[in-house]
Amino acid sequence: MKLFKITLLFCLVTVLSFGNIPLKEKEALVALHNATEGESWFTTWDLNAPVSTWYGVVINNDHVVELNLEFNNLQGNLPIQIGDLVHIEKINFFRNNITGNLPNTISNLKAVKEINIAFNKLTGELPEAISQLESLEVLELFMNRIEGIIPVSIGNLTNLKTLSLYNNNITGGIPDSIASLTNLNELMISSNRLTGKLPRSISKLKELKVLSVFDNNLLGVVPSSIGELANLEELVLSNNAFYGNLPNELANLSNLKVLLLGNNGFKGDLVSLQEKFPNIIDFDIDHTNSRGTIVTLDSED
Repeated sequence: MKLFKITLLFCLVTVLSFGNIPLKEKEALVALHNATEGESWFTTWDLNAPVSTWYGVVINNDHVVELNLEFNNLQGNLPIQIGDLVHIEKINFFRNNITGNLPNTISNLKAVKEINIAFNKLTGELPEAISQLESLEVLELFMNRIEGIIPVSIGNLTNLKTLSLYNNNITGGIPDSIASLTNLNELMISSNRLTGKLPRSISKLKELKVLSVFDNNLLGVVPSSIGELANLEELVLSNNAFYGNLPNELANLSNLKVLLLGNNGFKGDLVSLQEKFPNIIDFDIDHTNSRGTIVTLDSED
């Protein structure tokens, strides 16, 4: 009887210590704490207290489903153990000092819907592992130091609504596979080192409201298919190497509120273009090229 009571007491202490989550999930949280200098966080964790009391940890049905640690002075690399949080749905590490690569074990997070590790110091390439997160709806990695290309496999994320990769060091072209992201509302890939053309297949993104590619090295003419994006509210093409005349189909974008075209090589009467958009709020062109002969310097191919 005494042994039974001791065993029961031990089990009770274990449950209280883990906050009703599996040991592997607690170990993943502890690994995160240790890898990112948890003792120096603005709001740290008492590792001896129940997990349910830890700042930013949300538990549901005895599993960790959210980590909200934005503005909390996390410093260091993300540990591979983060892949053991297999029930997590939201990760928010916005505005910290996280360094290093995204671990490949992130591919284990099949339930995750939102990842925000923006405004950190991530380096390396976007891992192919991200393309396995088929439940993902929001991916925000802007304001980091990510290099390499946008992987073709990004097209696997068919539930994605927000893809925000601006202010990194991403190179290469915009892959045609991005056209598979038919639920996308926001595509923000500005201030990278992207090259090549704006793909015609972008017209398949019928839900798109924001398309921002400014401050890259994109070139060529703007494809006429862009006029099929009927829900588009913001089109930001500034600071690239686009040229030729804008397609007449651009006038189909009746919901457009922001149109920024400056510092490209567009030709034609761009000043009068503003009159074609009844809801326009923010309109910007390169006034040095605002008038002139309408010419097409390139063809879509």
